[in-house]
Amino acid sequence: MYFLVTLVRNLLFDLGILKSKRFDIPIISVGNITVGGTGKTPHIEYFIREFSQDKRVAVLSAGYKRKSSGFIIADESSTAQTVGDEPFQIFCKFEQIIVAVDRNRVQAIENLLALPCPPDVILLDDAFQYRKLTPSKQIVLVDYNRPVFNDRILPCGRLREGCRGLKRANSVIVTKCPNNLSQQERIFWKEQLKLPQNIDLQFSTFDFFPLKNIFSHEELNINKSYNFLVVTGVVSAKSLYEYLGKFAHKIEKLEFADHHDFSEKDIKKIEQFFLNLPQSNSCIIVTEKDAARLIHNRYITDNIKKKIFSVEIKVRFL
Repeated sequence: MYFLVTLVRNLLFDLGILKSKRFDIPIISVGNITVGGTGKTPHIEYFIREFSQDKRVAVLSAGYKRKSSGFIIADESSTAQTVGDEPFQIFCKFEQIIVAVDRNRVQAIENLLALPCPPDVILLDDAFQYRKLTPSKQIVLVDYNRPVFNDRILPCGRLREGCRGLKRANSVIVTKCPNNLSQQERIFWKEQLKLPQNIDLQFSTFDFFPLKNIFSHEELNINKSYNFLVVTGVVSAKSLYEYLGKFAHKIEKLEFADHHDFSEKDIKKIEQFFLNLPQSNSCIIVTEKDAARLIHNRYITDNIKKKIFSVEIKVRFL
């Protein structure tokens, strides 16, 4: 049923029966055909760094699971609750850009273009299935660790639509690849994805940077061997576990659902797990996305604040 609904919907847009809006401004969509976990935010940050050197950049997101509605431009009063965790993460890292949220992307773009200093380029977060808008370029991410050609449509798998949807893309990026990805593997992916010649296929990986306390921004001395409690509210943290394993004595995992809003009960559970670890050379590790939700959490005690670190990741194309 889900497959049929997405198939008919896409067909109606392809035939022009359902209309799609175009804008003159360059609009780049970074999305996927799976339910999260492909690394959209780090890739959007990569494009922000590329474009913001000589252009005024805006990032537009739906603001998933935010406790607000309508069109909002992030400012100093914003939190993960008002604009969503990923937009808030981006806002905190890139003060020079515009970060906006709205489920109605067409109306949001019209609002952005009406600003006194409108953007030169707009990056759309997770808008591949938003067919009411036709961007200048469609970039679709697929996870190396969970090949879409072996996946199934919702609810049996994690696909939002069939793999034939990739043919709407201008570029497909296989993310989270190993550094030593062989030419044979690249050929294998190209054959399995069955992309037309006009669609660019690229491969990217993550580089990890020093662990920093999410409150004080103090760096962790990784020359020691640590006991880590890794707390995650993301689809997949496999690459993070692999990175931490290089200098960890012990790794304990406490995993929550994607975009999880940490309650008082959750914070107490995290503290209890942490206190069960040897207190010398022990700390709590969270992703940047989780840090965006935790930084304004009123239930975290001052003692635990000193122990919570996150790791910044950046995209590198192979």
